[in-house]
Amino acid sequence: MSYPEPRYLGERGQASALFRPAPPQPDTGSGGTNISYVAKQENTNGEFGLYKIDMAPKTMGATEHFHRTISESFYVLSGEVRLYNGERWVTGGEGDFLYVPPGGLHAFQNDSDDPVSFLLLFTPGASREEYFEKVEKYSQRSREELKAFRIRHDQYNTTDMLED
Repeated sequence: MSYPEPRYLGERGQASALFRPAPPQPDTGSGGTNISYVAKQENTNGEFGLYKIDMAPKTMGATEHFHRTISESFYVLSGEVRLYNGERWVTGGEGDFLYVPPGGLHAFQNDSDDPVSFLLLFTPGASREEYFEKVEKYSQRSREELKAFRIRHDQYNTTDMLED
């Protein structure tokens, strides 16, 4: 395997790193889930989006869905999270990793009596912030509005597909 074509063609490198101190509070959250925006796509030139998810015990996450344009990866920092890998539910613990390519069915939830913390990595970077911030509000609206919102954010829930 070879490296991709160079994207930086300078000779000496440049001062362009981004440092983000840990925020005192999560960026958004509801229903037992808090989300911290570690690296938004606008900070990574669209290469990736990285988010830290903290879920309270017995918290529902995302139901079965897939993305057409982005991959999603999970890395468990602490606790245990139930991950659906498209075929079956598995329990991910500290250090476990799940990669879901575009089109891959997946879901997650915290079935345990303890909190869980994990990283979500989307590649290429997508503006997931609006999705995270407004999905609860849209779930109170009509099924059609919720489905349109999800599709606008490259989130195709299998329950939506069954209704068509």
